Amino acid sequence: MSTHIVDKNTPRVYHRPDEEHEHSGGATMLGFWIYLMSDALIFASIFAVYGVLSRNYAGGPAPQQLFELPLVALNTAFLLASSITFGVGMQAMEADDKGRTRFWLAITGLLGLAFLGVELSEFASLIAEGATPQRSAFLSAFFTLVGTHGTHVFFGLIWLVTLFVQIGQRGLTADNKRRIMCLSMFWHFLDIIWIGVFTFVYLFGALR
Repeated sequence: MSTHIVDKNTPRVYHRPDEEHEHSGGATMLGFWIYLMSDALIFASIFAVYGVLSRNYAGGPAPQQLFELPLVALNTAFLLASSITFGVGMQAMEADDKGRTRFWLAITGLLGLAFLGVELSEFASLIAEGATPQRSAFLSAFFTLVGTHGTHVFFGLIWLVTLFVQIGQRGLTADNKRRIMCLSMFWHFLDIIWIGVFTFVYLFGALR
């Protein structure tokens, strides 16, 4: 229900600040949902390209020769665990517990950093073996898909660190809570995409 104060001497209507924040927050969330849908379309396109090119090895190595499923499974566990810790952090935010919120955001960031570290190590190992993006269409599509996801995780970590600092300086303000909610949607979105990558690229590829 809209709340406003009417000045009896003039016909102007003065809206309360909290109402303006509510309208602004709704627009922000809607805009972020639109962004996530557009990002999902980008990933869908890259998945489709990978599906077409995933068997074009050009005489180079196949997935069975390249992928180490135990290492990828460990990396998947890092990212899924970070989604759980983010959820715990959201609960702390709802309880207005600044310290616990920052703690769980920090744990989430460390898990995300571990995920990126393993992924970069895998890329370095593949390149050292000569399995570069230029080697075959399969490897070009692989590096594009996995690298695009990794880039999203990298920028998510930058966002996470920025929020960690802002919460420390300003506390759990309405704006910061809205930013945490947006980052939470983004982070869970990346988890869903990674489950698709793990299943479609690594698991199916190694078991062909």
